[in-house]
Amino acid sequence: MIYYHNEDIVFRKKNRLKFRSIIKQMMINEKKDLENLNYIFCSDEDLLELNKSALNHDYYTDIITFDYCTETTICGDLFISVERVRDNAQKMNIDFFDEIHRVMLHGVLHLCGYGDKTEKEIKKMRSKEDFYLEKLNQITK
Repeated sequence: MIYYHNEDIVFRKKNRLKFRSIIKQMMINEKKDLENLNYIFCSDEDLLELNKSALNHDYYTDIITFDYCTETTICGDLFISVERVRDNAQKMNIDFFDEIHRVMLHGVLHLCGYGDKTEKEIKKMRSKEDFYLEKLNQITK
């Protein structure tokens, strides 16, 4: 199941059913079973405080993913700063919803075992994000 929550802001996720279909496709492709995904949308300040308290990092970020997965089952909490995503989309001159979807997919890809620390990992992660974002755009536009 996929759940959407608001922490300290009001944000309504568009195209929930279509997004769910892409996540289902991802689970098939990655040979995983989906248990629970909790998307928690929040402000920059809320995510900064979580970043400090949970990870001991004192900087803004667009997403923090908490992994409760098993080897074959995907389960996690994905905290997303809507403000940070909006700022990043403006800076990169891309559509806000494309960027929020990319971030949402990015978090699930982490839960599937993909990293983003090395250049090789970043390239693979970006390729997967682009693939699933394109699939989503094909059914939403």
